[in-house]
Amino acid sequence: MSKYLSCCLALLVLFSVSVMPQAKYLQSGPMVGYSEMMEVMLWVQTNAPAKVKFVYYEDAAPGKKYSTDEVMTAKAQAYTAKLIADEVQPGKSYVYELFINGKKVKRPYPMTFQSQTLWQWREDPPPFKLVIGSCAYVNDPPYDRPGKGYGDGFEIFDTIHKQSPDLMIWMGDNVYLREADWYSRTGIFYRYTHTRSLPEMQPLLASTHHYATWDDHDFGPNNSDRSFRNKDDALEAFELFWGNPGFGVMGKPGVTTMFQWADIDFFMMDNRYYRTPNRRGTGEREILGEHQVDWLIDALCASFAPFKVVVMGGQFLNPVFGFENHINHVEERERLLRAIDENDIDGVIFLSGDRHHSELSKMDRRGRYPLYEVTVSPLTAGTGRRAETEPNYLREKDTFVGERNFGVLEFSGPRRERELKISVVNKEGNVLWTHELKAVDLKE
Repeated sequence: MSKYLSCCLALLVLFSVSVMPQAKYLQSGPMVGYSEMMEVMLWVQTNAPAKVKFVYYEDAAPGKKYSTDEVMTAKAQAYTAKLIADEVQPGKSYVYELFINGKKVKRPYPMTFQSQTLWQWREDPPPFKLVIGSCAYVNDPPYDRPGKGYGDGFEIFDTIHKQSPDLMIWMGDNVYLREADWYSRTGIFYRYTHTRSLPEMQPLLASTHHYATWDDHDFGPNNSDRSFRNKDDALEAFELFWGNPGFGVMGKPGVTTMFQWADIDFFMMDNRYYRTPNRRGTGEREILGEHQVDWLIDALCASFAPFKVVVMGGQFLNPVFGFENHINHVEERERLLRAIDENDIDGVIFLSGDRHHSELSKMDRRGRYPLYEVTVSPLTAGTGRRAETEPNYLREKDTFVGERNFGVLEFSGPRRERELKISVVNKEGNVLWTHELKAVDLKE
């Protein structure tokens, strides 16, 4: 071997050792979390202790770069890190770069985020596109039940990514905790890590802003409630792995929060942490709990949004007793419906998951605007058609979907004439149905 070739090989080895191996520390992500006008949250997970930071720059001005703080990931936090891009300006698009142990880690897909637009008193609110989905099961044979894997159709995440949504709301069962996971912090952290590491999910995580609530499977066992022993471990995992702007309201723990995108308000509800057992027949029966209902009523009354979007893990309007529909806790459901009536709250619509099918429900109210609920499920979990024949008399004709799918919500129009187009799309990208709502038609 010539001296020149030996030198080249030595330099190549040195380059590989010093730069390329940093990618081996990347477990999942990066993911874009919440967006505000003056800051954006960025998330990443490594598989060992490592120093991480993000460098970002405005798409239109790549010469001026900014950096988040640099932090060391740790096992106690599942090697996750949330870092704040706090030198952004409203209404800008940014490119960001991930650094692990001081070296840039390149990914084979775009890594971008946006700050929200300062439109108030200046112009009409911007149009935007939102994707919704629930029930994302990722197979793990050593811990799955015997037989054919329950999860499939993982290409749906690529289909969603191609929609180029501004944001995505995960409506529960975003992770399926298994029997081996339920009763240990180790198991819960493992399951969240395993699901978040799905290769097909990574491009979507990197360039769409993500918000989430949970349902039973990312909280604990099937149909789990406030009695679940490890609910605080599950809450810790949720907080570590999701980039919501807050967790819990009125000084109480949980995943409840709200956020605004353009002129639309979203209220993310927690239907697990305070839920009474389904089979309990004595005492107060609740899903959200009194403090959460009080907060939601206050927040809806305070909102000036033309559409006030309430997100829950399970169905709220469906009148069928059974499953885990809110009608099974009728007193709490009626209290919230009555508050919407008595306070003349405009523009309320509900989003939900859980049911392994999709549908649009419409509740007509005498002398009032109708209430709508968009149920979308599943992303990759098993599908079900049994509910097609259940007596949900609120279901709009031809909106039942019994295959893997996601929802697309497009908000547009001038400030006083906002419109919402709802589409349900299958994993191949085919639109299965659409429905349009005008904010002016959802007024008292």
